[in-house]
Amino acid sequence: MRPSTHRPRLPSRLRVVSGAAVALCLALSATACAGAGGGGSSADPDSVNVLMVNNPQMEDLQRLTAENFTAKTGIKVNFTVLPENDVRAKIGQEFSSQAGQYDVASLSNYEIPFYSENGWLAPLDGYAAADAAFDQRDILPAYTASLTGADGKLYGEPFYGESSFLMYRKDIFAAKGLTMPDHPTWSQVADLAAKADGAQPGMKGICLRGQPGWGQVFAPLTTVVNTFGGTWFDKDWNAKVDSPEFREATQFYVDLVRSHGEAGAAQAGFTECLNSTSQGKSAMWYDATSAAGVLEAEGSPVKGKIGYAQAPVQKTASSGWLWTWSWGVQAASKKKDAAWKFISWASSKDYEQLVASTLGWAKVPSGKRISTYDNPEFQKAAPFYTAERSAIEKADPKNPGLQERPAVGIQFVGIPEFADLGTRVSQGVTAAIAGQGTVEDALAKGQEAAQKIGDKYKGQE
Repeated sequence: MRPSTHRPRLPSRLRVVSGAAVALCLALSATACAGAGGGGSSADPDSVNVLMVNNPQMEDLQRLTAENFTAKTGIKVNFTVLPENDVRAKIGQEFSSQAGQYDVASLSNYEIPFYSENGWLAPLDGYAAADAAFDQRDILPAYTASLTGADGKLYGEPFYGESSFLMYRKDIFAAKGLTMPDHPTWSQVADLAAKADGAQPGMKGICLRGQPGWGQVFAPLTTVVNTFGGTWFDKDWNAKVDSPEFREATQFYVDLVRSHGEAGAAQAGFTECLNSTSQGKSAMWYDATSAAGVLEAEGSPVKGKIGYAQAPVQKTASSGWLWTWSWGVQAASKKKDAAWKFISWASSKDYEQLVASTLGWAKVPSGKRISTYDNPEFQKAAPFYTAERSAIEKADPKNPGLQERPAVGIQFVGIPEFADLGTRVSQGVTAAIAGQGTVEDALAKGQEAAQKIGDKYKGQE
């Protein structure tokens, strides 16, 4: 279907979102959203161009596509695979300009709501409803909801999904006589971290991200802010970055990682904490549920030694985040039918079985389908499956804290400006973790930057 060239006038709030998204794109790249790029021939009717992040699950997909999907359908897939920061910039360029060079892109539940509001994505409802084999009802409801636009239409299908939970060394806890509750509080975690610190030579009590970035330190930290009663913005777009609750949560996090966290915490992100936990240098780790598959994979030094508890809380019933790398189709694509065929295969039950049979269950891009969690083979290979599923199903992006929010999101605020805002504030938090600044100073500067953004949205509903 050829997309219409007519662009309806956006409501006032959405015009703010659109302008912010384009401004973000301009800031990310000197190509000024030109949408240029080599994804293969856009004129070939038997091919689709896919732009995606270079995560291990995507690299597996790239290797398996030609011999399986293309061999069966005759549709060639031209992949452009880039690191996360680079791919975000390129997707922003391409989709904001609607150049049509790429048909499919890997998008998260952070981007999809405002991409869809700006008319950059093609709805997938009709395709999903007509494709009985895909079985949309098998997708975990939390992801269907998070990939649905404000107009009630579905704009993305998850490739894999995750929440966050607390991972801990069962053997270390047993040796020290420590007990991990299934639903710990952050106060309990801090106490356990102090008692587990030094349990083995070179072992610290906990690993927490300290590396700057909205998707690094502020991914786990924002969940702590939520459960301590804080928020980035109240429902009227008043910034609350320097509120007592936000300060308390951030100071707690900084103190915990400085007292009992990993060495070099200010440079530690997901990968560094994964390595620390795998190498026996951390007794606990709070982070993405997707990490568990690596910890339990064949050859892992800690396979079978890890226990899994729900994300720690303080004032809320739950606090785990919700994230998915999903597939979105550009509205300007002239190959929407072929794009859906690729998406429906890459996110299918059959693809998961293909990965399991060729690469092992630990490599399956899971976290999205009910049937995967019900599969005895997956359950056997994934001792974390119950905790992971529970965390995903309890995540509530619309109500992650104690107060009403103006935008969806648990570990982020669902507006284009948050990527820059979160990263700017994180730099001060990282400095505090490194002992080169204070939480108070970091959040005072963050409050000023956040309020400028909030003022743009006030009165736009």
